[in-house]
Amino acid sequence: MISEKIKELEATKAKIASLEKSIASELHAELRALPAKFGYDSAAAFVQAVKAAAGGRGKKRRGKSGGGKRKRATITDQTRSEVKKMTEAGKTGSNIAAALKISLPSVQNIKKALGLVKARK
Repeated sequence: MISEKIKELEATKAKIASLEKSIASELHAELRALPAKFGYDSAAAFVQAVKAAAGGRGKKRRGKSGGGKRKRATITDQTRSEVKKMTEAGKTGSNIAAALKISLPSVQNIKKALGLVKARK
């Protein structure tokens, strides 16, 4: 009884493997035929057209904005003085960062360097 079930299981596994191989072969053939189906001479030209239609050059998008690598903010003496003024005016770090278009950690670093934050105990 058990041996029959084992034989049936092995036969089913063989059938699944055969089906997977058949599907992979058909899929490969369909993918190979796509460029010609859409009127392209080569796969490279087809890929280029697909990338152009997708609106990009195929590069990965980063972050929520979808842009590439962020540009580092340049912290000048003027930026430091603005941070100091805004801190003394009671603005939060988030408000300062948004107004000066710098990151919150940059604001915190400037405040620390200027001695505007209390030391932690």
